[in-house]
Amino acid sequence: MTLALVFLGLILLLLAGIPIFAALGLTATAILVLVEGDIDGLGDAVFAHLNKPVLATIPLFVFMAQVMIRAKVIDDLYSFAHTLIGHIKGGLGVATVMACTIFAAISGSSVATALSIGSSAIPQMKRYGYAERDALGVVAAGGTLGILIPPSGPMILYAIVSEASIGGLFLAGIIPGLLLALMFSGWCMVQARSRRGVDAPDWAGWRKATAALRRSVWALLAPPVVMGGIYFGIFTASEAAAAGSLYALLVAVLVYRNFGLRDLWHCAYATMRTSMMVFMIIAGAAMFAHAITLVRLPVGVTESVTAMGLGPIGFILVVMALIFVLGMFLESIAIILITTPILLPTMIALQIDPIWYGVLLMINLELAMITPPVGMNLFVIKGITDAPLGTIVRGAAPYVALMVVGLALLVLFPGLATWLPTAAGFGR
Repeated sequence: MTLALVFLGLILLLLAGIPIFAALGLTATAILVLVEGDIDGLGDAVFAHLNKPVLATIPLFVFMAQVMIRAKVIDDLYSFAHTLIGHIKGGLGVATVMACTIFAAISGSSVATALSIGSSAIPQMKRYGYAERDALGVVAAGGTLGILIPPSGPMILYAIVSEASIGGLFLAGIIPGLLLALMFSGWCMVQARSRRGVDAPDWAGWRKATAALRRSVWALLAPPVVMGGIYFGIFTASEAAAAGSLYALLVAVLVYRNFGLRDLWHCAYATMRTSMMVFMIIAGAAMFAHAITLVRLPVGVTESVTAMGLGPIGFILVVMALIFVLGMFLESIAIILITTPILLPTMIALQIDPIWYGVLLMINLELAMITPPVGMNLFVIKGITDAPLGTIVRGAAPYVALMVVGLALLVLFPGLATWLPTAAGFGR
């Protein structure tokens, strides 16, 4: 009953339009006042959560993405993918997925991926005879890879709340992310062959393909710089973020030569706004976690699950179904911060690997990005195309099914997520 009341109150505040950090803080305050009669300890809880060096990864990765976007390093990605495989039937769809995958490994944002790649890809696909819903759907779905392909903002947030290894989570997201990208690409080719009127541009030739590769090589090298350093033990996650930011600055200033002090100011300002928003949310999450711990809510959930006799797989299936429903109404950050503190003690009791669960959570949050009524990528695509929302939803529907298949594969074969971090020394 207590769990239901806490969830109901928090969700009502969020649906009323109150910012996430304020809703979490208000809920925590109400719980403590009603149960304890005071709010002692909230300040210490907030300070403990914010006093972590790993939080430096957030502004550094945001800054890296801002520099790469503002210097127009990203603009060459779709051009390269289009030149390389656009001549194959369905190749433009595959090129769009490729560009989304690479951009996701730079920006860490699903919305930014859909917005940036969609502006170039959708007009091209429609030009060569792709149905509007097909073009809209592949961009909406491809954009979701920003949550799973490292570095991912929501993944960092989950790591901070659950105290899981950020480096381990980053590595765990690579194989599932590439698997989903491969599934999306396969569907694009099947879909194109089943549609009449889909054309393919003529092969540009190796000379143009090589030239496109040379232009995009600096963007292509960014993910290996970050993830390679983590995998080989050269960087911690925080150091990798710093190396990525430095790499982006050097490319923008020395290679593209279109980045001045004014651009640096704009990137720093955008980074500050985004980072402060995230830090406020973390502060609200700290208050919420402190309050529910004092009223023993996580302990109650653990005891209830134990009494039901659910094993690890049964628990995961129930949680995934719950998060899928929540994803229809709440943003991904809100879902992470509401559910993780409550579920974490039960996960520990059932010996569920928090890195494996984190990847499952990210795929489920990808689903939330393209499922109505609050699918952020659906509204982003509508904003840049003015297409009917129903058309975008129909275009994204096959990719929802593909993500569910990917989620099932990861439940059945946890090694898809855990093998790489274990090999790199991030195992439990």
